[in-house]
Amino acid sequence: MTIGKPTIYLDRSLYDDANTERTKYKSKPGLSRDVVLEISKQKNEPDWLLKKRLTALELFEKTPLPTWGPDLSKLKLDEIIYFVRPDTDEATNWDKVPDDIKKTFDRLGIPEAEKTALAGVGAQYDSDVIYHNIQKQLKNQGVVFENMDTAVHEYPELVQKYFMTQCVPINDHKFVMLHAAVWSGGTFIYVPKGVKVDLPLQAYFRMNAQSGGQFEHTLIIVDEGAEVQYIEGCSAPRYTTNSLHAGCVEIFVHKDARARYYSIENWSKNTYNLNTKRALVDEDGVIEWINGNMGSGVTMLYPCSILRGRGARSDSLGIAFAGPGQNQDTGSKAIHCAPDTSSTIRAKSISAGGGISTYRGLVKVTKPAINSSVSVNCDALLIDEASISNTHPNMKIDTNEVDIVHEARVGKIGDSEIFYLQSRGLTEEQAMQLVVAGFIEPIVKALPLEYAVELNKLIELEMEGAVG
Repeated sequence: MTIGKPTIYLDRSLYDDANTERTKYKSKPGLSRDVVLEISKQKNEPDWLLKKRLTALELFEKTPLPTWGPDLSKLKLDEIIYFVRPDTDEATNWDKVPDDIKKTFDRLGIPEAEKTALAGVGAQYDSDVIYHNIQKQLKNQGVVFENMDTAVHEYPELVQKYFMTQCVPINDHKFVMLHAAVWSGGTFIYVPKGVKVDLPLQAYFRMNAQSGGQFEHTLIIVDEGAEVQYIEGCSAPRYTTNSLHAGCVEIFVHKDARARYYSIENWSKNTYNLNTKRALVDEDGVIEWINGNMGSGVTMLYPCSILRGRGARSDSLGIAFAGPGQNQDTGSKAIHCAPDTSSTIRAKSISAGGGISTYRGLVKVTKPAINSSVSVNCDALLIDEASISNTHPNMKIDTNEVDIVHEARVGKIGDSEIFYLQSRGLTEEQAMQLVVAGFIEPIVKALPLEYAVELNKLIELEMEGAVG
């Protein structure tokens, strides 16, 4: 078995509502000061972190829901359960994970994937990380790959310096405020100066509770001249009630450092995926975002790079699939704050069966960011007449000494192409899948091999219900 074997997302039993809950603590539905206090108490957090949570809660209660994107009126925040702890403790030995939880993650290729292709693996189940491990040689080099809750206690100075301060402050927007109040679990990575982690680190987040919320926090610090690759995957079973995912990713790429972040988010269709991802990039640093978004009923996700050092670079490549009943509102942001910075954004979307896909992007070039270059390319593919594709690019350019390119295309699979492929012996469904495979090829090429296979098969599955 290798990382991301095709059964990761393709086993339908992972998504039905027959999964039983295994909890040792479950808060009452709704958000209150008591819920926030209980989360902090159970995690034995320091005072500074509790104060940050409570301040964020006050901000959240005063801030209205955003109205500029998808309709969020059916998201009943007072019905969400914000803290669910599985009835198990974190383990570094897979054999010590309870059998029923282990069975779910075995289907996801964990931990056997770790033995063949990964430098380390973390697995979160609802609000707690239940398994975490890293190769000994990396630990000896000073690489830290930890559960975020553990990092609060073991690396307090680093966490207090970086956690929701410069990159994603707690007052950023409504769902960041919510996240800061109730976050739980997640990943903490620190790569020391000059250390290059050749194999990827991986974390997998499973939201299992009905009407549950998952609010994991990922904090990655890549020190000067260091390199790391990190892969994140997500899923949830299918319920009749709504669930909420409002995670947060903060990445710090210091001078001459490089980070590559892969994410395939395949939440169930009853899930609102309202995630925040952002990177701060210093001089000659490089951040690469490679994202796949599908599954959730409503998605609002716009990975952002803030290029604050001379020569910093950001590359973003993403695919969104919107099938029946789905609204995928995704895109990328690049903010140029220093000279000689560069960014590329390539966004692709597929809409089928009446699905709605929207590219919503922002490029901002500040006055000091002379000699910067920007390239934005958006491609949308419509499978049928009922589906919708929207593009909302936003560019704010404050200097004339800049090279900007923006291109957007929307196309529909033509009858002539399908007729030609059918004349070569393919069925209509196979012909459409072949066209779609060609359309997503740039994203597939950027993924590790096993994830590329998985993404292709996942989209094939989604197409089965949307074509014909």
